[in-house]
Amino acid sequence: MRERILLDDSALDLELSRMTDAGTDRVAVRAAAERDQRPWVVVNHLSRLVVDPERFPDDREVMRRVGMGAVYTRTSHGDALRADDAEHEGLLLRRYFDPYARAVSHLVQGRLGTCGRAIIVDVHSYPRHVLPYELHPHARRLTVCLGVDALHTPPWLQVAALGAFEPLGDVAVNEPFTGTYVPLRHYESDLRVSSVMIEMRRDDDGGLPAGVASAVARLVDAIGRYRG
Repeated sequence: MRERILLDDSALDLELSRMTDAGTDRVAVRAAAERDQRPWVVVNHLSRLVVDPERFPDDREVMRRVGMGAVYTRTSHGDALRADDAEHEGLLLRRYFDPYARAVSHLVQGRLGTCGRAIIVDVHSYPRHVLPYELHPHARRLTVCLGVDALHTPPWLQVAALGAFEPLGDVAVNEPFTGTYVPLRHYESDLRVSSVMIEMRRDDDGGLPAGVASAVARLVDAIGRYRG
């Protein structure tokens, strides 16, 4: 990937620090380990500067307007990250985006077959200060942002997430980021798949709010208790 990236090493390191959802893998693994009913954990080991597996891979993706679709061509500050190259974009999608999507879809489909439903807790972090690429620069940046979807986030799941994260401080819904991840195979077609996104605000040093793993664990517990 490196030979296609136009940034020098120092600029690339800076961009990685800006765009990496730092600490989310550790939060998810710790939260899962604390539960009697342990959930599955899917960890993306690739930087989103390779591919962003939660973006639409086509023109449905609104972030394409700033060069940050499933394959980024621009940085968080609008500088050129890689050249516009449809052939290379297609290669990245086939090599990295599609296998990730298949893996999550396979897991979700397995839960549907076993339980009749699947619930995704989509864990992210975001920087304290707004970056130029963001579409809603004037939105509040509270301790936790909950991303919900009109079809795939039922009211009970939003209420459970609000209750789990309220002890951490201020919580917003769909502010500054909106929506949540659902595999394309199930998106808008299978309402047995529910999802909520957790965006935790990072400090300037990359630290996350105290107690976030426990909050995710509380949400997992609430999901496990739900019998609706």
